[in-house]
Amino acid sequence: MSSTIWSVDEHLDDILATVRPLEPIELQLPDAQGCVLVKDVVVEVALPPFDNSSMDGYAVRIADVEGASEEFPAVLTVIGDVAAGSAGLADGQVVGPGQAARIMTGAPLPAGAEAVVPVEWTDGGTGEGPAATMRAHSDAPEGATGEVRVHRSVEAGAHVRERGGDVKPGDLALRAGSIVGPPQIGLLAAIGCATVVVRPRPRVVVLSTGSELVQPGEELTGGQIYDSNSFALTAAARDAGAIAYRVGAVTDDAETLRATIEDQLIRADVIVTTGGVSVGAYDVVKEALSSVGDEDEPGSGIDFRKLAMQPGKPQGFGSIGPDHTPLLALPGNPVSSYVSFELFVRPAIRALMGLPDLHRPTVRAVLSVDKALTSPAGRRQFLRGTYDDEAGTVTPVGGSGSHLIAALAQADALIVLPEDTTSAEPGTETDVILLR
Repeated sequence: MSSTIWSVDEHLDDILATVRPLEPIELQLPDAQGCVLVKDVVVEVALPPFDNSSMDGYAVRIADVEGASEEFPAVLTVIGDVAAGSAGLADGQVVGPGQAARIMTGAPLPAGAEAVVPVEWTDGGTGEGPAATMRAHSDAPEGATGEVRVHRSVEAGAHVRERGGDVKPGDLALRAGSIVGPPQIGLLAAIGCATVVVRPRPRVVVLSTGSELVQPGEELTGGQIYDSNSFALTAAARDAGAIAYRVGAVTDDAETLRATIEDQLIRADVIVTTGGVSVGAYDVVKEALSSVGDEDEPGSGIDFRKLAMQPGKPQGFGSIGPDHTPLLALPGNPVSSYVSFELFVRPAIRALMGLPDLHRPTVRAVLSVDKALTSPAGRRQFLRGTYDDEAGTVTPVGGSGSHLIAALAQADALIVLPEDTTSAEPGTETDVILLR
């Protein structure tokens, strides 16, 4: 274990200097969700690929409906239907003078037509008043013929989606570095991309240590507590963009822990442990991993450190296994582990994804407190708080104890008190890390 006291920034810099973005792979669209694009995606097919109707109605010529009203409707001959998915009117028909074609939303604008009149602006071919809807073609095929009375005029291009009105061939659809979410997948599919080259989502294995830990749902006996850390950190890893695997709590036995970690290496890009990194006689993570890799795997091994921060002073970092898989060993107290995750593991996950922005947003806010907050000299303290973005203030929740997990559930920010601050008076402006 290092005798040097590391700063928060030094420890983070060491992690980020070691972690490298994952190698790009080509994935089918459904599998690319949450991944980061490696290359720009350029449009090859116009969207929409043809002029099409944005309404159910009638495709018309402008001159034929000029001045139309309910009192003096334009009476047009219906020459056929244009359904979505069709190539246009049957037999190459063209909408000529005095004619109209019944058209459905998304159907291509037939040759000769210049605009679409919504069906609600017509009698729907019934010879009666304004129509509310079209009758289904299967129920009334005669609706594709006969006459329609149009009650309003339209301008050229009305209710028509122009070819390339969304994107044109050669346009940049998505930039490299974009996260592929549902809208991006929709766009990629719409322009005909079946696969994309991305950096895969990192696989993060989370395991907690401690013989006192019991899984939620089981009965507690003397001296036992429920394992919350592995659940919280697995959720946090997923929130950061990773594929996360939670391993049940490992007992305080060095050989068992070492074997468990070795078994998990096959599915891990990062391993996160929680607990067992302090100075107690049963701090199993230190015992199991302090000498790992010294002989068998040159360049690997875990360094256990003390950081100038509160909570989260004891930390471990290094690599393990033949692929030098990064391992971050976090403290066991719930608040310490979560704060440590936000400061160190989340940036590492985002670095593996190849994202340029690794950190949560930080803002300046005014402390809203009744009395001064105290902070240990020489340590950067992180307090839980709630941030009011309208007022620009932040209010602490709960105490400074690293076991107070209930307050953590209420917090949406971390209040940062620098190393040289021992007292922060009400109204003091300070950095706030937003957790939302």
